[in-house]
Amino acid sequence: MKESIFTDPFKKARQETGIGEMDDQNDPVAMILGHKEVRRAAHNWKSYSSGAIPGRIVIPSEVNIRSIRQIPFEVDPPQHGAYREVVEKWFKRPLEKKYEEELTLQIEALVTKVLEQDSFEVIHDFALVLQSQALTLLFNVPFEEAQTWISWGTHVFRSKDSALDGAKANVLYDYIDQKLAESSSNPGKDFYAVLLAAEVDGKKLTAEEAKGVLILTFAGGRDTVINAVTNSIAYFAEHPKALEWLRKEPELLPTAIEELIRYFSPLTQMGRVATQDTMVCQHAVKADSRISLCWASANRDETVFENADEVVLDRKANPHVAFGFGTHNCLGATHARQVMKVLLRTLIAKVKSIDIHDAKDNIEDLGDFKRKVGFDSLTVKFNKI
Repeated sequence: MKESIFTDPFKKARQETGIGEMDDQNDPVAMILGHKEVRRAAHNWKSYSSGAIPGRIVIPSEVNIRSIRQIPFEVDPPQHGAYREVVEKWFKRPLEKKYEEELTLQIEALVTKVLEQDSFEVIHDFALVLQSQALTLLFNVPFEEAQTWISWGTHVFRSKDSALDGAKANVLYDYIDQKLAESSSNPGKDFYAVLLAAEVDGKKLTAEEAKGVLILTFAGGRDTVINAVTNSIAYFAEHPKALEWLRKEPELLPTAIEELIRYFSPLTQMGRVATQDTMVCQHAVKADSRISLCWASANRDETVFENADEVVLDRKANPHVAFGFGTHNCLGATHARQVMKVLLRTLIAKVKSIDIHDAKDNIEDLGDFKRKVGFDSLTVKFNKI
């Protein structure tokens, strides 16, 4: 079986009942699987709240390692909108010409480096490096700061031995405390200073609120971007004609990026907590119980996407929900799309083909469902044009 083929483990349950079930640390989760139903629930923040105990809407739950609320991710309207307005303009900066030019220099240098190697491990030696270096642009901090972030690995809360590593989480929390303290005494033009100067409803953000935004920024777009980059490289290795097609028709890049993100769905799901007794797909959901908005299943819904289990790089209609949907759609989506655009543009300019030398799948265990979300390791060779 080719490494880049990602099956849909939710298909049978989605077609038969629309609901899946899983247990998360003795806190059951009802998984909503259909595209229409996922979007409806994501939009209905009054019935399905993000403002539960900090960490509870994440799957796996982070309540045992995090007491600080991620902002604006774990806040419901109208407060959500007030917080989001504080940072939205900053997160649109990847659309600026200078930002894209600097991102291009970073990614071109990284691709040029690995082109000289007989092989390299994509996740740790390429995707993690790319993600961390690009994040320095989003934070507007020195490029060298990426080395610290690279040392944290592919996830800020997870380690090789634990899906919820409290000691590792504390490394992030201490780092953020230090950076906020430094910015408070000597403010610059970086993201820390922006947060410390920001106001919501006429009041400056507290240190804890600023920390909540930063935890979200560091955690939210880390393994997801790494998965998107790694999985796309694996796909083009297995489908060299696709890389050649984009080389000949680069105007397809925007639709190709959306399709790769739909197909791979780097984040499987996100939770909410029911505010009242309700029904989903004829399934009873009790108040204060958890639901999952299963983006990965919704993105393979055959009633919405023709040839849903195939990558169709020129797919015209693509209402995927890989970046979420509704009020809480991904704040970092603009940055992630720019990373993918610059990466693919660089690959078609410099890389003729990609050979896979070795691969080990990363399989998520979701109760009755086993989903390949990416790779634990992927060793490839880039061949020059």
